[in-house]
Amino acid sequence: MKIEQLVEELGCVQRAILYGQSKIDLPKGGLHGDYVQSAANLFHYLVLRSFDLRPYQDALSELGLSSIRTAEGYVLQNLNNVIHNLQRISGSHIEVDFSEESFGYQESRNLLNRHIESLFGSTEENAKTKVMVTLPTAAAFDVTIVRQMAENGMDVARINLGHDNETIWEAMVHNVRTVSKSLGKSIKIYMDLAGPKIRTGGISLSNKKGKGKGSKKMVLRQGERLILTKLPISVPTSKFNKKGKQVRVAELNVSLPQIIDDVRLGDPILFDDGMIKGLVVDKDEDSITIEIVKCFKPKLGLQKGINLPHTKLNLPALTENDMSVLPFACGHADILGYSFVRSDSDVQILYDELDALNAKDIGVVFKIENQEAFENFPSILIKGMERNKIGVMIARGDLAVEMGFERISEVQKELLWICEAAHIPVIWATQVLETLAKNGIPTRAEISDAAEGARAECVMLNKGPHINQAIATLRAILDKMDGHMSKKKESLRALNVAKKYMEWRDQEVSQIY
Repeated sequence: MKIEQLVEELGCVQRAILYGQSKIDLPKGGLHGDYVQSAANLFHYLVLRSFDLRPYQDALSELGLSSIRTAEGYVLQNLNNVIHNLQRISGSHIEVDFSEESFGYQESRNLLNRHIESLFGSTEENAKTKVMVTLPTAAAFDVTIVRQMAENGMDVARINLGHDNETIWEAMVHNVRTVSKSLGKSIKIYMDLAGPKIRTGGISLSNKKGKGKGSKKMVLRQGERLILTKLPISVPTSKFNKKGKQVRVAELNVSLPQIIDDVRLGDPILFDDGMIKGLVVDKDEDSITIEIVKCFKPKLGLQKGINLPHTKLNLPALTENDMSVLPFACGHADILGYSFVRSDSDVQILYDELDALNAKDIGVVFKIENQEAFENFPSILIKGMERNKIGVMIARGDLAVEMGFERISEVQKELLWICEAAHIPVIWATQVLETLAKNGIPTRAEISDAAEGARAECVMLNKGPHINQAIATLRAILDKMDGHMSKKKESLRALNVAKKYMEWRDQEVSQIY
């Protein structure tokens, strides 16, 4: 590609960025002052990534210029520099507007570091990736458990408000504060709101003689039909004739019956982390009929998760239980994890509740765990920027079930890129070193996965009998990787999430580009 063509086409991208910023509506509550520059850069990045930039990257690299591969944090300045250098090389005088105020790489790093410090606190080793660890119930009764975790490298203690009770949570907080003070180490307390949990309900199966209680697991097969109902179960098991034809359809309860109203014919439905896949083939007022299309595991038990990736669910992001524990969390936590957030309106709901509780200083982490949240991610971030202590958790387990395991690597990278553009710290979560924590020895694949976590600002570990070995191993991996990588370097094809957010592009950018 000729230099003159590069200047002209990149100049069109630059004008689209400036035009796009003028078309964006800021949240009514206004941006927090700490995020004004970050919001502008996020807009710039979303416009930039609505273009396919791959045709330019090799040509720019050949000229020894930035190929725009690592410009997330300072989009406009990077693009301006590239165009300006191309003009100097070619002697071109194509008109390009450099009047828009912008900032460079170092200021982008400063912004991110300030936001990390706001959320996770100031430490002597602020540049290091933090380690978050989920506390087991026993941590409420034995301060030694917390001390060992802290000594091995825990920076953030996670308390899951979906388990235990306030008495236990308060004891956990006390032990964390005690250890933090005795070691002279800052340990932040992170509390996760449970959010609505869609799970399998009652399974009432008789034993082989038809008496009493038998197995609490339902055996399913591919092609079988199953009824998910709001009503009490009247048909606990399916029945098949000698030819294998189903002559009676089993029924199953659901923990949140209102989802029946939202499901549509043809919607996929997943049970037990996607181990059983079904399709909705019939529906009435009180139930849906599901055809099982895939069984990676033949048995379905009580309280197993249900995912509806293509269904728009009218469930509250804050449940009654969340509302009841929110005052406790605001009184004891440094950071609050917001589960099941799906839109900017969900962000507003939480912010209103925090304002009512006068919880102005608590950090908020948006857990991205379903397809709707991913598709609305830019709007969630912009709304979130009304406060300054914010972060994002990439809940890779739920995302993988919702969006497909083949897409999770792509999705988690896109979330990382967009957060880097917004200068928002990220928590890398789900199954990190899980085999090591549970069994005492890691798989090779999970060591590589843990190393990838160095691209985030914090990595979360779950519970397990060998958790201290997992913490020490993760800390060692992250310390090594901190010297090898800083975020990413990728090719820049257009991102659908950026194009969707910048809907004006399809109608109006053709006048520019």
